[in-house]
Amino acid sequence: MANKKILVVVDPTAAEHPCVDRAAWLAESVSADLELFICDYDPSIAAGRTSTVYIDQPARENLLAILKKKLERLAGTLRHRGLKVDVDVAWDHPLVDGIVRKVLSTQPWMVVKDTHHHGVLKRTVLSNTDWGLIRDCPAPLYLAKPGPVPEKPRVFAAVDPLHEHDKPAALDNQIFELSHFIAASTEGELHAVHTYAIPMPIGGPEAAPSVDLIDVVAQEHQTAMVEFLASHNLPKGNAHVLEGAPHDRLPEVVEQEGVQILVMGAISRSGLNRIFVGSTAERLLDRVACDVLIVKPEGFKTGVK
Repeated sequence: MANKKILVVVDPTAAEHPCVDRAAWLAESVSADLELFICDYDPSIAAGRTSTVYIDQPARENLLAILKKKLERLAGTLRHRGLKVDVDVAWDHPLVDGIVRKVLSTQPWMVVKDTHHHGVLKRTVLSNTDWGLIRDCPAPLYLAKPGPVPEKPRVFAAVDPLHEHDKPAALDNQIFELSHFIAASTEGELHAVHTYAIPMPIGGPEAAPSVDLIDVVAQEHQTAMVEFLASHNLPKGNAHVLEGAPHDRLPEVVEQEGVQILVMGAISRSGLNRIFVGSTAERLLDRVACDVLIVKPEGFKTGVK
């Protein structure tokens, strides 16, 4: 993982930037460079409706210059810590597409961005930036929650060894290897977790799975997890296999185990994923208090041009 660069998406309207703190911590831990990035767009400026505050120079250039100065102030503090930091601003929209276009042009090792709890209304808005990046960002996407930088974090890799959620087998290896690299680099503690649901038998909504079926399915998933971990370095006590849907069980695990970073995969099934909200990663984002790191399969093709 040589020549790593972390792209940090900075919100110009925010007073605090957990993403900058997380990215600096990761950069120091894994020996990576940083690039602070703001993508902005003002429809009033684009339409020529500007105030006299921009009288001395074009409004768009003035705004971008202000944003770049903001990034330089943030970068100065990081450079004093010995980090190599570049800055860049872009005039682009929609925001998700602008960020993804930046990722496509610079090919960063990882993208780090702040995320916050989304209210019920925002959960129904298809343009939500975090959900859009979960779907379309081709690089690993680290969504940082407010709070202090974790020290020696507990890193949980969410894997699916039976590939019940249409994940390719190689994606589990990617998730585990990246989780292992981050845990080792930060002197953290690595765990692997797999959740599964018991299939309901045919026979109507009141039908319940038999004890035999529950035992058979449980054993199948336990065996699959053992086989997956046989080729990975992980203490036996750090593997967790839990019955239940991931969006129900993983928040429980995060709370009970004190997880700081949850690493999981996301795949694109079709063009419809730009319309429908509801992937496991999207459903979990507001249900866990920890940072979430999203990994895409090798060869992932974004829908952004």
